Amino acid sequence: MRIGIIGTGNMAEALGTQWGRAGHDVLFGGRSPDRARALAGRTGQSAGTVTEAAAFGDAILLALPYDAVAGVLGGLGAADGALRDRLLIDCTNAVGPGFRLTTDGGPGAARTIADSTGARVVKAFNHLPDSVWRLTPPAFADGPVTVPLCGDDEQALEAVRVLVRALGCVPLTVGGLDRAGYLETTTAFLIGLWHAGHDPRTLLPPFHAATA
Repeated sequence: MRIGIIGTGNMAEALGTQWGRAGHDVLFGGRSPDRARALAGRTGQSAGTVTEAAAFGDAILLALPYDAVAGVLGGLGAADGALRDRLLIDCTNAVGPGFRLTTDGGPGAARTIADSTGARVVKAFNHLPDSVWRLTPPAFADGPVTVPLCGDDEQALEAVRVLVRALGCVPLTVGGLDRAGYLETTTAFLIGLWHAGHDPRTLLPPFHAATA
């Protein structure tokens, strides 16, 4: 699969590196051409502009800080249909310092992006930090990482399932984009606990106890 990655930060590098190792073709496009070229050199992939990454191939990964998304998409002419019907994977989280949500609890980043671009958006990969995605494979003691997916387009969801499995992870569709806001909120809450020194897993009973 040809994957254009908009962004040159930690998430872009972690996921792009893994997909490249799995045999996919990746092109990094960032606001800084030098950073894009450096990242391509480290990963053995290609570099280009944001526009070139958006047009590159079968899927686009949006890997930007949330507060940069509107400006970058606006520069692409997203409102004029530049991303219409394209597969766009959104791994952003609308969080600020202390992992507090910076939105008002509305439809969520993924739904907002879909409505403003006409893209076939799938929310994925936002629930864990780049350090996990750099593992080969991403797995914990209990087994491989499960990746929750939210999307309204089955063809787009299936393409993202392929990319999840390429990492050695397990895809789990948890609903349409109307549920992506819940995923973003839950992620902010749980990662906030984790950064504060609390283990979020202690909030939930083991599966066998919950079903007994």
